[in-house]
Amino acid sequence: MREKKFSEDLQKPSLALALTPVLLTLAAIGVQIFYFGDFTPHIPLAIGLAITSLVGVKLGLRWKRIEEGVFHVIHVSLPSVSVLICVGMIVGVWIASGTVPSLIYYGLTLLSPAFFLAAAMILCSVVSVSLGTSWGTVGTVGLALMGIGAGFDIPMYWTAGAVVSGAFFGDKVSPLSDTTNLAPAVTGTDIFSHIKNLLPTTIPAMLIALGIYLFAGFSMIDDQTASFERINAITAALKENFTISPWLLLPALLVIILAVKRMPPIPSLFAGVLAGGATAMMVQGVGLHEVVTFANYGYTIETGVEAMDSLLNRGGIQSMMWTISLILIALGFGGALEKTRCLETIIQAIMSKVRSFKGVQTSAMLTSFATNLVAGDPYLSIALPGRMYAPTYRGLGYSTLNLSRAIEEGGTLMSPLVPWNAGGAFVISVLGLGIADGNVENLLYIPLAFACWISPIIGIIYAQLGMFSPKATDAERAMWQEQNEAIATRSDLGAAAEAAVGEPVRQP
Repeated sequence: MREKKFSEDLQKPSLALALTPVLLTLAAIGVQIFYFGDFTPHIPLAIGLAITSLVGVKLGLRWKRIEEGVFHVIHVSLPSVSVLICVGMIVGVWIASGTVPSLIYYGLTLLSPAFFLAAAMILCSVVSVSLGTSWGTVGTVGLALMGIGAGFDIPMYWTAGAVVSGAFFGDKVSPLSDTTNLAPAVTGTDIFSHIKNLLPTTIPAMLIALGIYLFAGFSMIDDQTASFERINAITAALKENFTISPWLLLPALLVIILAVKRMPPIPSLFAGVLAGGATAMMVQGVGLHEVVTFANYGYTIETGVEAMDSLLNRGGIQSMMWTISLILIALGFGGALEKTRCLETIIQAIMSKVRSFKGVQTSAMLTSFATNLVAGDPYLSIALPGRMYAPTYRGLGYSTLNLSRAIEEGGTLMSPLVPWNAGGAFVISVLGLGIADGNVENLLYIPLAFACWISPIIGIIYAQLGMFSPKATDAERAMWQEQNEAIATRSDLGAAAEAAVGEPVRQP
């Protein structure tokens, strides 16, 4: 079988053929989870990758080309995997240094249990906007908040929901965030206009979520009857096993300062690892080899308080391997779907059914979410719909700011709500939700991450009502015209070169 030279020359699969690997993979995941009761979607996703590859072979692709698509998507996402590795080291080292125990101690002594969920969301929002990374926020401040929530006897899925709501809010609107930069880049808008256009959905969603967390806090907790015996046992265990001091919060403060100064996230996080290691040796009396061990394998301790032991015995690079392996397989599956043009076929089938702006806006958001659900990659869920829907918005005369908001909400915000997605797998692993062990009750964090799913719903309502849906400006139309003329010029040059040399010339 003669191989197609370029993926753009590859014959697109029929809709039925394009849907085949998607539906079979989702079915395999369903069997794994609900029939076998085993929440490890690695093998079903690997099977999906194999099925998609067979579709590519049927369409005329050789394995080498499919492999290129698989590893291209993995390569693009390697910085996020590197963040995972850094967060794993930070968790282990910051527990050993006393940074996380100090955060938990002061949180238990200073915070009111009734206000805790609302405060957790606000704190994660502020830190995430400063860091520009939801993963870094979840793995540091979020971990400490899980300990405080355990001390207040709040179900961990409630705390996780508040942490995720706040952390991914920051990832959505921070100019330092990679996804916040990616969305306007693929749709042809600028980042600050994009962030401004996010506010009409983000602010109401956060206020609604804040109100729910306040109501839940006062409903679940009575300050007068809270388990002070439990809190006292935890704080006493922390003081017995760690030196507790406000100075031990300096490693966390260092990371935030570096992020505010717009240092790249990986060096900033690794600086936090080094600062935590130095603090552990100088303050807690930990040896150098122990610091290295904690960074690799995680921290271990027996305080005699079960709630604290389950929280503090974690971290390290190796603790991230379950998540990293899941992410890499999911990314490979998404790359294969893109290379074989399966995703393109499905998206175009959806686009052919919608004609109005309200239909296109809703479809773009749902397509981004569906890509998150199927491909497991938040970057692909932003990049692919962003590229494919942009011409439709231009044809309707609407600003592509609408599109960048739709894919940000369907991509960034919905990522942590899909357990086998990169974002969801990270949240489950770092916050110790125990899903891999079959503790599916903790999946309740998904509906409790209110800000993440309320914001897209508000966006869909705006689209139906025509509110906060800007039309294209004269400046945008002029920019589109320049882009079309540049493309036409390149096409003319390519045709001239082809005529001169007598063979096809690939356009950039």
